[in-house]
Amino acid sequence: MMLQLAAGGRRRSLAMPLMMCLAVALLAVPPRAADAYKNYTVGEDKGWYDGLAIPGIDYQEWADGKNFSLGDFLIFNTDKNHSVVQTRNATLYKSCDYFDSGLDDTVEWSAAAPEFSKDAVTVAVPLLKEGRTYFFSGNYDGEQCENGQRFSIDVAHGQGLPPDLRPPAAPAPGPAAPDGVATFNFDHPKNVTTPNASDVDDDDDDGEPSRSRRASTGSASRLGPGLAVTLLLIAGLFFAV
Repeated sequence: MMLQLAAGGRRRSLAMPLMMCLAVALLAVPPRAADAYKNYTVGEDKGWYDGLAIPGIDYQEWADGKNFSLGDFLIFNTDKNHSVVQTRNATLYKSCDYFDSGLDDTVEWSAAAPEFSKDAVTVAVPLLKEGRTYFFSGNYDGEQCENGQRFSIDVAHGQGLPPDLRPPAAPAPGPAAPDGVATFNFDHPKNVTTPNASDVDDDDDDGEPSRSRRASTGSASRLGPGLAVTLLLIAGLFFAV
């Protein structure tokens, strides 16, 4: 009886550490593959062709039921006789014509060759925006699109775009000058000439003679009366004699 109790105690004492190890192992398991970014091959092994090349093809049926998210890729396996056009404009999609598209609503990921060609082409298209988006072939004036080469999908946010697909951040603007602080423009400095010493001596800015010229004139005027008195004294002495 004592042996059985001892054995039971050991089993219970070993069970707790084992459960703790199992819990730690479960926490260390990476996220499920379903949470990772995905690559979807459009049409699977049938590729990306119109209904005249592959009768009965239905790309909308292929797309329905799939969960597309930002950062996923659509892989189009086709040839140079078919194009890959993506648009967010439902009107263009319904008309199978993208020539009146806006600047930011339509992208031609792969253009068809100007001449008939069956050279293989693989086009990888990243899903960069949330919401409804449309794909079709714009070759032959929309004939391929009208013959089944088109589909629409809804793109969820998911994990968001990975860093390598995010648009570059705009550069931060420079600090603005505080109010009341003058700003200087050094692009076109004014020509500044240094006046010569002779220019300074000739005239002052107000058009009057310079200080040195005025000084010399004043000295001569001061000497004039003294010289006249001296001459008068000499003449008086001469006549007195």
